[in-house]
Amino acid sequence: MARRTTTEVGRSGAKHRATSSRAGAKRTASASPKAPKRAGGATEVDPRLDQRRREVARSRRRKWWIGFGSLAGAVVLVLVGWALLHSSLFSVRTLNVTGASSLVRDQVVAASGVAKGDPLISIDTATAATSVEAIPLVKTAEVQLRWPSTVTIAVTMRTPVAYVASAGRFARVDRTGRVLSRSVNPPTRFSPVPLEMQVEGVTPGKPGSWLPDRAAGAIKVAAKVPPAFRDQVAKVIGNADGTVTLQMTAPVTVNLGTADKLHAKFSDVAAIIAGTSLHAGDVIDVSVPQASTITRAAS
Repeated sequence: MARRTTTEVGRSGAKHRATSSRAGAKRTASASPKAPKRAGGATEVDPRLDQRRREVARSRRRKWWIGFGSLAGAVVLVLVGWALLHSSLFSVRTLNVTGASSLVRDQVVAASGVAKGDPLISIDTATAATSVEAIPLVKTAEVQLRWPSTVTIAVTMRTPVAYVASAGRFARVDRTGRVLSRSVNPPTRFSPVPLEMQVEGVTPGKPGSWLPDRAAGAIKVAAKVPPAFRDQVAKVIGNADGTVTLQMTAPVTVNLGTADKLHAKFSDVAAIIAGTSLHAGDVIDVSVPQASTITRAAS
């Protein structure tokens, strides 16, 4: 009888504990805050969060439109600028050529590739200058743009110092040995007038080419003959051994030797011409400065 009573008490205790546990869980659930619900069971969003989301979305749209507007504006400005720079307002209306002789002015304009009506923005000044310098008579060229509508081509011409007769034509050469042009008549429209030059074994090529190095001595002499007796020089002759001879109009021959110490040698020649009676066929040797000699022609 006592055993049964103990069992029943145990069961009653267990039942009481279970009931207490369910009650505690119910109280815990009741104590937890519940999220507000909308009709139909949907959870209601905090109005402040919703407003914040709307503001962020509006800010993003605003930034997008600002960026798009800036890009579109830049494109429009580029297109307008391109059209303006290629319009007649910024095109060549005046084309000036300075420093060029009338003989080559048209060549300079043609070589530059610049024509009236060309947009200044499309002109490559470096390329145009290089093309002009390819003209044999042109030493240097500079192309300048003067906005809004002027192009100036400044040219430095090469000066001929001698001419070489070959096959019935006369090739003008400058002090560098460059062949400037060929004509049927000797050049006489320059000051000073280029001297006739003859170099053994040398035939000038087409304009724009250079004479070979063995002509260098004769070219140097032709370029430096002083005005004191320049008009009395009929021809500058470059010999095969590298020496140079002046054939004078008297006719007298002057042996200069190599093309060095020319100032001293020319001084000796000028003194002899001024102070000595010379006769046709006489030979003046100034190859050694201040030790000149005169060989008289046979009577």
